[in-house]
Amino acid sequence: MKGIILSIAPHVRLVDITHDVPPQNIASGAFYILAAHTAFPNGTVHLGVVDPGVGSGRRAIAVQASGQFFIGPDNGLFSYICQADRDHRVFEITNQTLFRRQVSETFHGRDVFAPVAAHLALGIDLKALGKEIQDYVDLGPLEPKTVGLRRFEGRIINVDRFGNCVTNFTPNLFSSTGTERRFQLTIAGRKLNLLKRFYAEPPVKRREPFAIWGSAGFLEIATTNGSAARILRITAGDQIELRFL
Repeated sequence: MKGIILSIAPHVRLVDITHDVPPQNIASGAFYILAAHTAFPNGTVHLGVVDPGVGSGRRAIAVQASGQFFIGPDNGLFSYICQADRDHRVFEITNQTLFRRQVSETFHGRDVFAPVAAHLALGIDLKALGKEIQDYVDLGPLEPKTVGLRRFEGRIINVDRFGNCVTNFTPNLFSSTGTERRFQLTIAGRKLNLLKRFYAEPPVKRREPFAIWGSAGFLEIATTNGSAARILRITAGDQIELRFL
């Protein structure tokens, strides 16, 4: 994929965001793209390939959002990006003159997405890729479900390689500092109410899960020098409840 991009646009700078997305885990890929894109300048072209439907009837799309561009499969990978910017635009990629001459049915990342991303980096207009669409695939709302004045139902949207479990709870559910309201999290039959500022903040108790605000702006479940996912037997998609006391 990098070779194809550099063959078309040899002067672009290539930056790897992550290769840690679990195979076929579209939601995890969507999270990493959402978490990383704010660190990049306007005009950046993001190429994301988590594509279990490669070769099928799933569409290829280009998204314009937050002053940047996102290229990849239409399977929900850019759901959170679109939700973050109400003024986003989505185009179906149908202009085959931009693809490689021979397109593999099993490697659209190389033969479709990479050349299109390179042409975007060179300044091609989005309208040259294909028609604008509204019916792109969406993973559903990222926001937790409100079930009462003080109770919210959320989910684990990602588990990283350290075993930290990222929830979809954000600071706007808490006070301005995120520490003034007493709360209780319930997940996998366990109740948690300890919120730390950093992983090694005392008291440090081995295998004790706690909540922490992660760098992406979401509440995470972690443990010091260990895997909260393994201790609690949590996987991405698991439900979690937040209740303010």
